[in-house]
Amino acid sequence: MAVHGEEDALAAGLSGALTPFGHRLMARVYYADTDFSGVVYHARYLEFFERGRSDFLRLAGVHHTELADGKHGEKIVWIVRRMEIDFRASARIDDVLTVDTRTVDISGARITMAQQLKRGDEVLVEARVEAAIVGENGRPRRFPKDWVEAFMPGQ
Repeated sequence: MAVHGEEDALAAGLSGALTPFGHRLMARVYYADTDFSGVVYHARYLEFFERGRSDFLRLAGVHHTELADGKHGEKIVWIVRRMEIDFRASARIDDVLTVDTRTVDISGARITMAQQLKRGDEVLVEARVEAAIVGENGRPRRFPKDWVEAFMPGQ
C-alpha cells in the first residue's frame, strides 16, 4: 500500500503540467486503445485530446464538478462545438505519447484550442477544437474574464 506522500506524487503526474504555451500530458497506448492490428483506433484520438483539454482546465483552476455544481452562479458545462482533425501517422500499442494543448483564441462564450499528439518529436495527429460554455438551458454563457489569464497567460 502506498504511503500518503507517494500517492500525492503519483497523482500529480496524472494531470500533466502547465507549460509556457499551455499544457502537456503524457499518455501510454494500451491494448484497449487499438484495433485488431495494434494501431490506435481513430476515435480513441478524441479521448486522448479530451484528456489533454480536461487536465488543462483542471490545472488552470476550472473544475468540471464545480461548474456542474453551480459554483460560478449557475450550473454550466462545456460543449465541443467544432473539431478539425488531421491524421498524419498512427500510434501503436505501448507507444508513449505527448498531448500538447494551447489556447488559440477566446471570444464571447467560445474558446479555440490547438492540440497535437506526438510520439517523440513526430506529430501523429493535430486537432483544432472550438468549445463553448452553456448554462442549464443550453444557451451560451460568456467566458469568465478571470479565466482568460488562466488559458492565455500574458494576453
